[in-house]
Amino acid sequence: MQAPIDALGVAVDDAGICRVQFGGVPPNRNVSEPDEVLARAVDELTRYFAGEDVAFTVPLSVTGGSEFERAVWRELYAIPYAEMRTYGQIAAAVGDPDAARAVGTACNRNPIPVIIPCHRVVGADGKLVGFGGGLWRKKVLLELEARVRIEKEFGLG
Repeated sequence: MQAPIDALGVAVDDAGICRVQFGGVPPNRNVSEPDEVLARAVDELTRYFAGEDVAFTVPLSVTGGSEFERAVWRELYAIPYAEMRTYGQIAAAVGDPDAARAVGTACNRNPIPVIIPCHRVVGADGKLVGFGGGLWRKKVLLELEARVRIEKEFGLG
């Protein structure tokens, strides 16, 4: 699908969305009937990029990663729309307050960016650091969410 941050490839397997890839189309896994889940994912992503405060409901299929990485991804998924957390806050939330760098690595390995919002994680000083899709994409995503939140709070949309 085309998005303001370049093309997004969305892959599904029989359980749900298994990959979102910046700049291209990931290979699809063996799927019996992907159409409904894929269509739903594209619809939710399209609405997200159109400026809707979307709570993603499409089923996810996260099969890879270490136990720590999966814990980080679950914590990322729980970050509310237009809010941010620091790498240190995520590390503490998954039970290892000294693992901020490891959280950064887990964010970089996130197989389903945007839907699992690793872009909402910033440095301890609030600076935009590290993003597998490029810092410019992280900035665009955070600016989109901030604009939508402001419009919603002040009735401007």
